[in-house]
Amino acid sequence: MPAGEAGKKDKAKPRSRRELARSVGLLVLTALIIAFAVANLESVKVDWIVGSGHAPLIIVIVISLVVGVVLMHFVDRVARWRR
Repeated sequence: MPAGEAGKKDKAKPRSRRELARSVGLLVLTALIIAFAVANLESVKVDWIVGSGHAPLIIVIVISLVVGVVLMHFVDRVARWRR
């Protein structure tokens, strides 16, 4: 480690209230997501256009969420492009 780097670690700037609140919020959100995942581990029947199968409920929920986010992203891009 170069000599200049050792002094930089000792003089680290403390986190602001906003950064601390964001970190705590992310930890709470992570805990809620983990609790939600653990509560939804049972297998459910999924009907596709060309068949059906079984999958854990949490996977179905996450895939639905991702598809929704992707669709909203593209809708927002088209709306911005038309302006």
